[in-house]
Amino acid sequence: MRVHEAIGRYLADQGVRTVFGVVGSGNFHFTQALVDGGARFVAARHEGGAATMADAYARMSGEVAVLSLHQGCGYTNAITGIAEAAKSRTPLLVLTAEAPDPASNFAIDQAAIAAAVGAVPLRVTSAQTAMRDVAKALALCATQRTVVLNVPIDVQELELPDQAPLAARVEVAAPQPASGPLEEFARMLAEASRPVFIAGRGGRSPGAGEAIRALGRQAGALLATSAVSRGLFNGDPWNIDVSGGFSSPLTAELIADADLVVSFGCALNMWTTRHGALLGPAARLVQIDLDPAAIGRHRPVTLGLHGGVAETSLAAAALLPEARVGYRRPEIAERIRTSLRWHQVPFTDESTEDRIDPRTLSVALNSVLPAERTVSVDSGNFLGYPSMYLDVPDERAFCFTQAFQSVGLGLASAIGTALAQPDRLPVAALGDGGFLMGVSELETAVRLELPLLVVVYDDAMYGAEVHHFGVVPGLDNVTFPDRDLAALARGYGCEGLTVRSADDLGAVKDWLSAPTRPLVVDAKIAPDGGSWWLHEAFGH
Repeated sequence: MRVHEAIGRYLADQGVRTVFGVVGSGNFHFTQALVDGGARFVAARHEGGAATMADAYARMSGEVAVLSLHQGCGYTNAITGIAEAAKSRTPLLVLTAEAPDPASNFAIDQAAIAAAVGAVPLRVTSAQTAMRDVAKALALCATQRTVVLNVPIDVQELELPDQAPLAARVEVAAPQPASGPLEEFARMLAEASRPVFIAGRGGRSPGAGEAIRALGRQAGALLATSAVSRGLFNGDPWNIDVSGGFSSPLTAELIADADLVVSFGCALNMWTTRHGALLGPAARLVQIDLDPAAIGRHRPVTLGLHGGVAETSLAAAALLPEARVGYRRPEIAERIRTSLRWHQVPFTDESTEDRIDPRTLSVALNSVLPAERTVSVDSGNFLGYPSMYLDVPDERAFCFTQAFQSVGLGLASAIGTALAQPDRLPVAALGDGGFLMGVSELETAVRLELPLLVVVYDDAMYGAEVHHFGVVPGLDNVTFPDRDLAALARGYGCEGLTVRSADDLGAVKDWLSAPTRPLVVDAKIAPDGGSWWLHEAFGH
């Protein structure tokens, strides 16, 4: 058996179910070996789309996903998606061919590029070590890391020695918190009268959500999330939704009035804390993270605990003598029930004769779509509207690929999410700029026969840049002619619909009754002068 076949078969045997990529001569053989071993290969139209699909699939399924790439240009085409995955600590294995000859047109320093974007670079160095190299890569992925495993073309063709063992997959346990900081944490919880918990990506790790809830009941804490973990505490009466730029007025008020804020696997960056403005001057700050380097990176903390989220939560709960009322008072419960959600915040509809207010659009869509849905969002000025007005059933239904803040990832994110959650209606919420950047993957969605709803918040501009800089007279560098995006979608084999008012959404209801192919909604939205979350994020 040659190395390329052994690698593919081993990954399939270790439970890799889905592989994304674009096949070239360099990655053909190990991709085929994965398929022969039982994995599904999803062929994208561009490596950038494949990378983001794999990232989204891993996030929404909880599995390690594999991205298969050709050497050189195939690899560099995928770099933005790999950077997003690495910044998001997605368990993604990038399996890429590598040119062994420095004179090759494809020769570049692929390991250096991986390290530069925050991924872990590894290499299969020989037939003798191939299986150990792959096992090491999988073990690192299990610790919430994105790994780039380079497989040189010449090594792929080597015969695996008969005596070479198939290495066992290494299971890595989350670290346990040290007893001293843990006891201090328990003491702080016992003293707090208004504690708020904020769960980030680490809150989505196995067992973490329930462990945080249990500790919240003991400590009398309100439960919030970062945007990436939205939906984690759905159904809990003390859930106050997303902390940060997307916070509703009541959420922001409750967090700002906390005397103890505890971060569970959450970076506490500018977006989650509104540059620290959400943290009241009297609040003590505790940060729990698997990565000790993450503690205090964005905000100074009163106490840091290096440990797994579930492990730390369960250990702290055991140290609390009895359940406390804390922030869980009847008047707070009533305010959460009646005033928390953005749907409950009145607004003036600023729709015009030919353009719909993005809030009106989002509220109307939320009432039309089935509860069992996924929502994947692109980046841009429009981002807050679908993120906060479109409900999701749980934390595996909201795909928020925004760690790198790249425009153009939303459509591919929605495809990966749809494959990870096939029993839910997939919704992609995009701006017109991001839609046009990633439009080639519409063909992938059509070919896969996905019942995908693509909603384009179309203001014919880069709205965030208009908000920042305005339109320079004589240099229309951030505004564009209005285009018929529905017609473009029909050219790819989708259904297309132009929406200018809430009444136009009746056609979405018709499509929902029997969706057989993707529907692209070109929603002509009214300019908003910069959405509220941009004002909050940038202080103007």
